[in-house]
Amino acid sequence: MHLLKQKPVILYTVLLSFFLTFLLLAELTGSKLFFAFGFTMTMGVIPFPVTFIITDLLNEYYGRKVVRATTFLGMVMIGFAYLLIVIDIQIPASPESPIDDASFERVFANSGLVILGSIIAYVIGQMIDLNTFHFLRKKTGGKHIWLRATGSTVISQLIDSYVVIFIALGKYHPVSKLVSIANTNFLYKLGVAILITPLLYAIHIYIDRYLGESLKKQMFQAAMEEEGLESTIQPG
Repeated sequence: MHLLKQKPVILYTVLLSFFLTFLLLAELTGSKLFFAFGFTMTMGVIPFPVTFIITDLLNEYYGRKVVRATTFLGMVMIGFAYLLIVIDIQIPASPESPIDDASFERVFANSGLVILGSIIAYVIGQMIDLNTFHFLRKKTGGKHIWLRATGSTVISQLIDSYVVIFIALGKYHPVSKLVSIANTNFLYKLGVAILITPLLYAIHIYIDRYLGESLKKQMFQAAMEEEGLESTIQPG
């Protein structure tokens, strides 16, 4: 296969690998709460915002159909993770195991609730992120990456933060506490989305150089044609 034909496949494989890694880690660690800067947050807020940045990059170079397929794949992988957790909990630990059944179940059984909540919030959030991204790209004529990336992430994370918290932790805390945690998680994700905007530009520049001007334009035009958008919109 010619190198120019390999590059889009290699790029997608790398982005997908990061996407699934951060997504699954967010699910498996999300049941742990920690205290920082005077606020209570879930551990999942550390890796999860990265998934939306990767989604924005996939949006930029591959278009809506690829993002939808990636979102569906992520949902399936979350489901498989939950299934494996259920199976693992049913298997008794051996006497030599450093982790006993009670400890294992205490951690991963609650992860199951996080996963359930995340599947629902994840699909809703990703669809909102996807459609907002393309709406802003059309309105700005393909300019202002920061606006469509940050804007789509902010709206989707607002929904995601509340859905996940209320499903995953609803039986453990009163509503006031859940709202407080969800508010904090959202503000944290908003801050992350703003702070990593320069990183998004840096990655965008690197990918553009990796693809080359000709291939970048071909991929961008293909994504635009898929959306039925004007060919006058330029990558940027």
